[in-house]
Amino acid sequence: MTTLASANPSRADDAGPEIRRIGMEDLKASLSEGLADFLQKPSHTFFLVMLYPVAGLALTYASSGADLFPLLFPLVAGFALVGPVAAIGVYEISRLREQGETPTWRDALGVLRGPALGGVALVALALAALFVVWMTTAQAIYAATMGPAPPETVSAFVRDVFGTAGGLSLIVIGNGIGALFAAAALAISVFSLPMLLDGERSVATAVATSVRAAAHNPATMAL
Repeated sequence: MTTLASANPSRADDAGPEIRRIGMEDLKASLSEGLADFLQKPSHTFFLVMLYPVAGLALTYASSGADLFPLLFPLVAGFALVGPVAAIGVYEISRLREQGETPTWRDALGVLRGPALGGVALVALALAALFVVWMTTAQAIYAATMGPAPPETVSAFVRDVFGTAGGLSLIVIGNGIGALFAAAALAISVFSLPMLLDGERSVATAVATSVRAAAHNPATMAL
């Protein structure tokens, strides 16, 4: 597994790995090796990534009433904030393959019993807190642009969002602020979770390194 975390930041001292520039070749290599992991064990990866559509369907059903419908989009989009934790099993499959092993899907969930669990749980807690703040913010944005009253019907909500000035403001402001939350979640988790699986760094060092690496490579991270 050549992850962007392990391929580029190299160990420098106890303060954390040295941060290097991540180029397009690094990104291509990661995608290529990720595809190779998938092709070798497609059923395992399929089992793990099914968490996303299943969770999306559950969230859609939970918010299907008119009162909660305005929060459907931020709810489903916000699930991506905690999505990196759901991908931890995919990281583990790649890590085991890199070590020459032939992992099963049970091995992929072995992180829940391994020494990395505590660190992963702390990162998951941080992302969950970010998700809660995002939902609170999204509700406030809706109230400020569309008014505090819930829509009478789903069709009325859709009509107001796409046919009024308040709806346009909701789309622009909501997506803009949502992008900031997404960037924060990516910076926190993109390198820290693979580093924690490797078991070589503390949570604080892993998260700090992840944020520094993301800030040092904004264009690549945006892709």
